[in-house]
Amino acid sequence: MQNQCVCGGWENPFLLHPYVLMIDQRIRKLNRAQVPLSRGILSGIYWRRTSKWVATTYRCVKFPQNENLWYTYIVMQAAKDSLPSHRARLATVLRAAKEVVSVEIASQALNIERRAAGKILSRWRQQGWLRRIGHGLYVPVPLALAGSEQVVADPWVLVPTLFNPCYIGGWTAAHYWELTEQLFNEILVFTTRRVTEKRVIAQGAVFAVHNVKPKRFFGLKTLWRGSVKVSISDPARTLVDMIATPKMGGGIDHVADSLASYVRTKSADRDLLIRYAEQFDNGVVFKRLGYLAETRLHDDKLAAECRSRLTQGYASLDPALPPKKLVTAWRLWLPSTRKQTVP
Repeated sequence: MQNQCVCGGWENPFLLHPYVLMIDQRIRKLNRAQVPLSRGILSGIYWRRTSKWVATTYRCVKFPQNENLWYTYIVMQAAKDSLPSHRARLATVLRAAKEVVSVEIASQALNIERRAAGKILSRWRQQGWLRRIGHGLYVPVPLALAGSEQVVADPWVLVPTLFNPCYIGGWTAAHYWELTEQLFNEILVFTTRRVTEKRVIAQGAVFAVHNVKPKRFFGLKTLWRGSVKVSISDPARTLVDMIATPKMGGGIDHVADSLASYVRTKSADRDLLIRYAEQFDNGVVFKRLGYLAETRLHDDKLAAECRSRLTQGYASLDPALPPKKLVTAWRLWLPSTRKQTVP
């Protein structure tokens, strides 16, 4: 008798805790074992379905010498999987995918071809189990958010899948590192991928995408957002990116405020700023950083380090603003009005 379990026991119908005599996968002589059975499984003479066994037959014998005692004999069979096959396959894929489901992950999890996996994911999307966020990319839809536009609580978990190799930087990193209290509507992402769209909308979140050379992948930290690893520029590297391209920091005034916040922190490292600026390999960074160090920070040492590294040519303090005045000491064109630009 395969896949069966025999349970025999003495039971007082007026008590809630009967005793199990034996549980085994083979029928054999019952041996008394005074082990209490949980009341959730057996109440009176009725058995309920458990995760592994289902009662199929039972027999109750009343002994005349003691009318309060009953002998219960129950045959249990292994319960079948409670999930339908398509739900079980979906659960398998979601366990393998964690946050974002791709055709490749589904193909490996189900051990099927990519084409078949793509069709399955598309069908699950039509049934409402998944939400498409990109070509061949999906996110699971929690039941509580089935009618919502955004079903992902943390949009950062989408960044590696959508843009890798990449990192979060600019105004988004500045806010994360508390260099600014300014909140921005878009998540700024730097990627080495070829950028065809500067703004990507996924799950209600807007990503501002900026191309970066592979040699500028330095000064990064790794964060865990749920089960997803996300790269983000560290505070000094964040400032170098924003100084190199002020619009990535919300405009030169906002960049200057973020720089001032950084130098006031205990972790501020001016030497690291200089090293990152040298590694970034763009002379405009030293011109803007030196000018801000002299006029906004009143940091003569930092300004002197930048002045010793000045390159030829002139640049604008903020290319988004029309130039008005030339400061030859820093080879910078200053705008007539410095207006903060916020996306």
